[in-house]
Amino acid sequence: MCRSSTLILIGLGFTALTAPTLAPATDVENSQHHRFEIERLGQGFSHPWGLAFLPDGDLLVTERPGRLQRVDAGTGERRRIEGTPDVAATGQGGMLDIALHPDFDTNRYVYLTYSAYGRGGMTTHLGRGVLDGDTLRDFELLYAATPYSGGGRHFGSRIVFDDDGYLFMTMGDRGRRERAQQLDNHHGKLLRLHDDGGIPADNPFVDDEGAEPAIYSYGHRNAQGMTLHPETRVLWLHEHGPRGGDEINLPRPGLNFGWPEATFGTEYHGPEIAPDPPVAGMEPPIHHWTPSIAPSGMAFYYADAFPEWQGDLFVGALAHRHLERLRLDGTDVVEQERLLQGLGWRIRDVRVGPKGHLYVLPDRSSTPLLRLRPAD
Repeated sequence: MCRSSTLILIGLGFTALTAPTLAPATDVENSQHHRFEIERLGQGFSHPWGLAFLPDGDLLVTERPGRLQRVDAGTGERRRIEGTPDVAATGQGGMLDIALHPDFDTNRYVYLTYSAYGRGGMTTHLGRGVLDGDTLRDFELLYAATPYSGGGRHFGSRIVFDDDGYLFMTMGDRGRRERAQQLDNHHGKLLRLHDDGGIPADNPFVDDEGAEPAIYSYGHRNAQGMTLHPETRVLWLHEHGPRGGDEINLPRPGLNFGWPEATFGTEYHGPEIAPDPPVAGMEPPIHHWTPSIAPSGMAFYYADAFPEWQGDLFVGALAHRHLERLRLDGTDVVEQERLLQGLGWRIRDVRVGPKGHLYVLPDRSSTPLLRLRPAD
């Protein structure tokens, strides 16, 4: 691995425009199928969590302490977006995921998930605002998962729009695992909403007395990766296990994915939690990691910059500190590779950019945004 002597020095600059000095630093890494550069865009991001690409080429990056940054993809310059909600940046909570409305070009809606305080503790919230320059105007709360509870664990949270305009939002079990099997709460669930936070009339539990009508699927532990397959348009989701048993699942309406009644994971202090999948009445994962890699972020690669990665799935790893590449035959994993291990950084999110480059967010207190592009 070689490193150029150039560095980009970006200060914290939470409110002011930051100016780059020199060209971004790059490393070069060899993988099984491609040789690629690791380019650093800016420095000083504080625990970045999610990113979205604007039509003009800029990026929006959330930071867990409660900031939203607009980043110039060419220079690494960033500007703080004003008008974001107050967050409860406690434990694993704070400013979380981000997505643009499918009709962003006309309505300019930016969606955020974030943990915030309320009566009885904290929970994951969904809200949206109108992006106007460097301001998020008219921000409004659309949905709050219930119940509010104490503790700083397992907020989820990813958001994805499907081709019909429905919004999917993951919610962790908040450390109360038994609630993942109960339909009277949102903990350990995948939620399906209209773009304004309303409940679709055909959600699977709308007519079930005592069930929360936003629930789409349940029995999840803490899903921090979700994406649509670019060809099949099927929703894919991955979730944290405890000590082992991280899972990739294909959520379907009304299905139970087992946690904590079926899991490949064990208690952190050793004992078994439940039988290994499959268990009758519960959906087994299509893939699991045991021991756990603590997956976060998820993106299929269907672009031209890296032709040998066509169709591969990329997943960030927090515990094992790498970017995982999975080659698939349908839903079967037939090849696995670990990238970026030499950096030793926890990977929070991965997305494919407009030019087919991979964008990677390390989860650190002061970190660059990484861009992977062909070295040749």
